[in-house]
Amino acid sequence: MLIKTPICDFGWPAPDFKLPDLDGQFISLDDVRGPNGTLIAFICNHCPYVKAIIGDLVTDVKKLQDAGIGVAMIMSNDYRNYPDDSPKNMKKFSRDNNFNFPYLLDENQDIARAYDAVCTPDFFGFDAKDGLQYRGRLNASTAQIVPNARPELLEAMLGVAEHGKGPVEQIPSMGCSIKWR
Repeated sequence: MLIKTPICDFGWPAPDFKLPDLDGQFISLDDVRGPNGTLIAFICNHCPYVKAIIGDLVTDVKKLQDAGIGVAMIMSNDYRNYPDDSPKNMKKFSRDNNFNFPYLLDENQDIARAYDAVCTPDFFGFDAKDGLQYRGRLNASTAQIVPNARPELLEAMLGVAEHGKGPVEQIPSMGCSIKWR
């Protein structure tokens, strides 16, 4: 089911988390926080929206990390009913797409609820003080790539890194609903 995210609630504080990565190490918000901000994204392995944008997302994340933005991706889907999102398949998806950031498992879905995540992909861009500055889309691509699409998430988070503020105008992300238990 196609879902759109709510509009950005500027300044909303980032909920803390402590989730296992693909090697079973627990990672918290403190562990991924960057000196200039943090991007937390809810994704999964099987969503056609995520599959369509994952190459652009990984490329943009590298640029954000270079700008001092910390990054973590969280998978919150019920993988027992959606086995393509299992931890084993998370490892494969991460490896196949050259992730250089933590991909975390929110097995009990508490963190997705704390963030009020609604779809995959769902992006939460925070400033250096953990205040929400971006809740928009990666770019104009949906389940199909839009060639030469403006990199909205990249531009927004580079602005956050530079001056601590996200853009006033933001277009919600859209994707598949989170698969709740």
